[in-house]
Amino acid sequence: MQARAIFEAAVEAAKRTGEPVVPEVMVPLIATKAELDLVKASIDAMAQAVARESGRSVKYQVGTMIELPRASLRAAEIARSAEFFSFGTNDLTQTTYGISRDDAASFLGTYVSRGVLPSDPFVSIDREGVGELMRIGVERGRKARRKLKVGICGEHGGDPASVAFCHEIALDYVSCSPFRVPIARLAAAQAALGKVPAGQA
Repeated sequence: MQARAIFEAAVEAAKRTGEPVVPEVMVPLIATKAELDLVKASIDAMAQAVARESGRSVKYQVGTMIELPRASLRAAEIARSAEFFSFGTNDLTQTTYGISRDDAASFLGTYVSRGVLPSDPFVSIDREGVGELMRIGVERGRKARRKLKVGICGEHGGDPASVAFCHEIALDYVSCSPFRVPIARLAAAQAALGKVPAGQA
């Protein structure tokens, strides 16, 4: 149903504007290539059905969110089916640490104050754990698909230190809540110029 809505909207937008729309359909929370392939087959079938019904075909890409440690580790095989990756850093942090961000607020402050963690991993990307999984995912994914587009979605995209890390591992984009966009843009510019964001000096 969601795929149909995407393709029908793309057809309608192209009719109204005269410009082609190229949707990026992102499949969340996959653990294996086989899992992605099953969902992708349904998406492809829906694209074909909408093309038959409307008389217009839509170019599109299918990618996946990398939100599980296993997906990062198996990124090379997943990239053979996925045309882009987006690290869901909120969920990747949850699944890496084995904690719920809904419950974490009750004890993470204590962890930080006592030196167990350097910072709240739901605020700034944990470079040594979550970040290492991201680095592995990028390297293995691009080894299988050289021009694989990779980014993140989640509130880390508005954290200057996290944006700097994303630049360091050569991500193509970050996304975040609208109110964080100005901070994200400034942090991305600073990272590109080689400036260290506040708190990382």
